[in-house]
Amino acid sequence: MNRTLLLIAPAVLVIGIFMVLPLCLAVGYSFMTANPYGGVTGPATFDAYIQFLFQRDFDDSLVYTSSYLIIIARSIYLAAVTTLICLVLSLPVGWYIVCQDEQRRRLLLFLVTLPFWINTLIRTYCWILILRDEGLVNNLLRATGLTGQSLPLLYNDGSILLGLVYTFLPFMVLPIYSTLERIDPRLIEAAHDLYASKFEVYRRVIWPLARPGALAGATLVFAPALGSFLAPDLLGGGKKLLIGSLIQMQFTSSRNWPFGAALSTIITAAILIIFLIRARRNPAEVRS
Repeated sequence: MNRTLLLIAPAVLVIGIFMVLPLCLAVGYSFMTANPYGGVTGPATFDAYIQFLFQRDFDDSLVYTSSYLIIIARSIYLAAVTTLICLVLSLPVGWYIVCQDEQRRRLLLFLVTLPFWINTLIRTYCWILILRDEGLVNNLLRATGLTGQSLPLLYNDGSILLGLVYTFLPFMVLPIYSTLERIDPRLIEAAHDLYASKFEVYRRVIWPLARPGALAGATLVFAPALGSFLAPDLLGGGKKLLIGSLIQMQFTSSRNWPFGAALSTIITAAILIIFLIRARRNPAEVRS
């Protein structure tokens, strides 16, 4: 028993310092009063959570506002679409990698993980050089005569979505590949022997076995995509405010730490509740 505790102690310590402690600080800050010069001060208050749905009028009365709900809805929408696109792209990519020989498989996995070696800020900024009015895509379109003027490829929801998919696609490919790699090839052969079409093989054999990897990948993509602020800031040009940008703004220019902490707490709690509900409904799938 003591030996087991010693073995898990480093993991518990890391989780406690880098996960539990920051979460507790965020929850504590969310109930404090904002200091005009940054930081928090007393007394304890619920104003940060009230500000989420209400704003104070000139006579200090509370007026309902949906501004922050719209930002959160837009963030959830883009994160969900990002997750769906990554899933659609990752399933054939993961299956293609599984079907290759060992040497080529290692090369393809290296190419999938290669973006992790480059700073996310640099990778995201490169898309500005590609999508801007005088960027690579527009210059190519004009050179080939497909368009006579620059297309608005940057600073919209499409460019933000492209940046999110590009950033988080490997987080979906790797779990799906890991799951597909364990599929017994004899199951595929048996399905073909029973005259199943390729679509039927995919629907009845491959997809049910790949579902745990897809669930893990969806978790790894949706959560960080929901709180991302690099892609909205750089590729959205600040025109499309998302929840990650809103939280970052509260801790910097707005100097409203309690509201930023309250937003972080609400989003974290919502994601945890969704994952707990999913885990209770599909315990076997999550354990896989």
